Amino acid sequence: MKKPILYTLLLLLSIPLMAQKWTYYNPKNSNINGDNILAVASDNRGNLWVGTTQGLNRFKDGVWTDFADFNEKLKDQFVNCLVADGNTLWIGTDDYGVIEFNDGKWYEHAEETRRLNMKYIRDIAIDHTGTKWIGVTLSGLVQYDGYNWYKFTASESELLSDFILRVVIDNRDRKWVGTNDGLCVYDGRRWTSYTTKNSKLPHNICLSLAIDKDNVKWIGTLNGLARFDGEQWKIFNIDNCPIPGNQINDLVFDREGHLWMATEGGVAVFDCKDRWDTFRAGDKLPQCMFQNITIDRRGDIWIGTDERGLYCLSGYTMPDPSAAVDSTLLADSQLSDADNPDASPKAKGKSGKKGVDINSDEVAEERIKLTPNLEEGTLTISMTSEMAEVTFINSKGDKVRTVPKYRNNTHINISKMKKGTYTVRVKTALGTRNVKFTLK
Repeated sequence: MKKPILYTLLLLLSIPLMAQKWTYYNPKNSNINGDNILAVASDNRGNLWVGTTQGLNRFKDGVWTDFADFNEKLKDQFVNCLVADGNTLWIGTDDYGVIEFNDGKWYEHAEETRRLNMKYIRDIAIDHTGTKWIGVTLSGLVQYDGYNWYKFTASESELLSDFILRVVIDNRDRKWVGTNDGLCVYDGRRWTSYTTKNSKLPHNICLSLAIDKDNVKWIGTLNGLARFDGEQWKIFNIDNCPIPGNQINDLVFDREGHLWMATEGGVAVFDCKDRWDTFRAGDKLPQCMFQNITIDRRGDIWIGTDERGLYCLSGYTMPDPSAAVDSTLLADSQLSDADNPDASPKAKGKSGKKGVDINSDEVAEERIKLTPNLEEGTLTISMTSEMAEVTFINSKGDKVRTVPKYRNNTHINISKMKKGTYTVRVKTALGTRNVKFTLK
C-alpha cells in the first residue's frame, strides 16, 4: 500500500448566479403561430419579430400578433430571415422573395423576384451605405441599393457557391458570405475564398457568421466554431472546449461583447477569452435543434428551436469563476456530505397563454463533491450535471491542465502532478465551483 498523502481541501463556493428566468412560448401556451422558429429579430421600438414555418409574428408588451391578419401572403409562409433597419422590417420568405414592412405599409418586389429567381431567401445584411445583400438558397447573392438590382452567381463571379447560408458586413464594408462550399469575402472589386483546403476553416458548410468590435470574424460551421483575425485561425469544438455541439447554427454578440451561439446540443456563451457558460439540451432546454438566437434591447436572449418553440432567458449575468463568498476547511480528503447532488432545487413551472415560466426566477445550483483515491492516485468529482469542464490551476494562477469534457463520477489521474496547492475549477451549465487542495 502506498503511503497516504495528506490533502487539505478548501471548498470555495462561487458567487451565486444572478436571478435569471427562462420562459418559453409555443402555440399551446401562447398565440405564436408556430413552434418551428426560423428567424428572430428585435427592433429599436421594442418589438420582437419571429418568423416561423407558419408566417410572421410580433411580440410586444406581452401580446402576440399574427401578421397574416394584415398580409395574407404571410399565411403559412416560411419566414426564413428578418432584419430590422430603422422603421423598416425586411422579411425573407420562401415564395415571395423579399418583403418590406414600414409603418403599416407593405412593399413587395414581385418583378425582381421573378427576374432574379429570388425565392427561398436565406439571409439579408445591410451595409454602411444602406445597400441590401440578399442571400438566396441555390440562386446566389443579390445586391439592392434601393434603385438597382444585381446578382452574383458562382458561374459569373468568384462566388464559391450559389447556395448562400449567411451574409455579414465588417467595419471595412466587406461582405462575408457563408456558403455550403466555403467562406467568401467581397470588397466591392475582388473576391477572396477560404475553404478547408486553403485555410484552417473546420468545415466548408458555413452556417453562421458574426464580427466583433475588433473586426475579428467568428464563423460557425458544421464542425465547430472558428475565430479568424485576418491572419490566425483558432478553432473551438467539443474536443477542446465546453461548447455543447459542433453544429453552430447562429451567432450573436451581447452588449458586453460576449458571443452567444445556438447549436444542435444547446446554447453557449463565450467571453472570447477563456470563460464559457453553457445551457445544454435536456437541462433547462429541451432535446431539439437550436436554430437561431438574438438579443433584444433589454438584454434578454431569445432562442428559436426546431419544433419546440421559442425560449427567452432574462436576467442573465455571466458567472465569475474567481469570486468566492464562503469557504470551509476540510482535511484528510473529506468533503461535507451536505454537498449532495440530489439536493439541487427542482425547476418549477406554470402554464398559461402568455408563455410558461420554467423556473419561477429560481436557478438550480451546481453542487459538487470531490473524492481523492490516495492509493490509485485519482480524483473523482460527483456533480449535479453530467458534463463539466475541469481546470487545474497552480498557486501562480497558471492553468496546468484542462479536462474539457469531464463526465460525472469518472476518474482523473493526479498521480503525476507536482506537489503544491491547486485550484480545481469545475464549470458546468449550472455554474462554477472552485475547489483548492494541497498535495504534499
